[in-house]
Amino acid sequence: MSNSAAVDITAKRVLVTGAAGFIGFHTCHKLLALGCRVLGLDDLNAYYDVALKHARLARLDGLEGFAFERCDVADKARMLSLIADFQPHYVVHLAAQAGVRFSLQDPAQYVRANVDGFLAVLEACRARPVSHLLYASSSSVYGANTKVPFSEADRVDDPRSLYAVTKRTNELMAHTYAELFGIAASGLRFFTVYGPWGRPDMAYFSFTKAILDGRPIDVFNHGQMQRDFTYIDDVVEAIARLLPLAPEATAASGRAAAAHRIYNVGNHAPVALGDFIGVIEAALGRKAQRRMLPMQPGDVPITYADVARLAAAVDFAPATPLEEGMKRFVAWYRQFYNA
Repeated sequence: MSNSAAVDITAKRVLVTGAAGFIGFHTCHKLLALGCRVLGLDDLNAYYDVALKHARLARLDGLEGFAFERCDVADKARMLSLIADFQPHYVVHLAAQAGVRFSLQDPAQYVRANVDGFLAVLEACRARPVSHLLYASSSSVYGANTKVPFSEADRVDDPRSLYAVTKRTNELMAHTYAELFGIAASGLRFFTVYGPWGRPDMAYFSFTKAILDGRPIDVFNHGQMQRDFTYIDDVVEAIARLLPLAPEATAASGRAAAAHRIYNVGNHAPVALGDFIGVIEAALGRKAQRRMLPMQPGDVPITYADVARLAAAVDFAPATPLEEGMKRFVAWYRQFYNA
């Protein structure tokens, strides 16, 4: 595949689900800056602060080429109608029930949002074909994999949470629809995405809040964990570059030919949890009170992305240093929350 930076997507119509979410908001902003017309969908659920979602949408509202519809992606009839009316060239499906630990508390919500919701998107793309469907998968699909860095060719049949199960299910669904109905699709395995306008349930966000509030932070597995932190601007750059690069039908590992491709989207630089907390402390100019706790159910000790496939496809791989990314996040946090 060639470098998609040379592919002009100006005036292309893109439907983005989860538009009020963290990655969805930044993706919409990026695509609008490139001259796309964007229809954003989101159901604005209350998994975390809805006011933050509205604040993100307020930044998009009024931008040329942007329109928004409140929609539950699991509503098959509504999805069919919206795609038929908008006739997008591309669909970027980012809507999902996020969070590994919460999937242990409300598994039914994950099946509805992540499995039923993705099925509705696939059926809509089947009824009104699009040039390329990009969808969010997750590094969590690697589960208990001990081989590092994680490669797209690794086995992923030992998940550690229902969230991971739903994301792997999405990949299998997309492959099947690509094979049976010719829906060109790419799954993006995101590795711990962080940055301004992020999700309050993520560790870096909750750690920042707790440190500023003078409260202790919970350090699971006594700090013996590593994560491949990926800055949001790098993530949306990868999305924008991949968007016009619909995969061609190829056969692999004895399977029938399908226009389906999976990419790791990570920084290829795992950071120890203790060092990560140190980066937040440096950005804040304050020390954290650390409360050491055992490993939580559903967690894994390390995530580490092999990004060779992404780099080969689009001549780009995430590389923002954690120190720089956290400085930007903390600056946004202080301003947004007047902290």
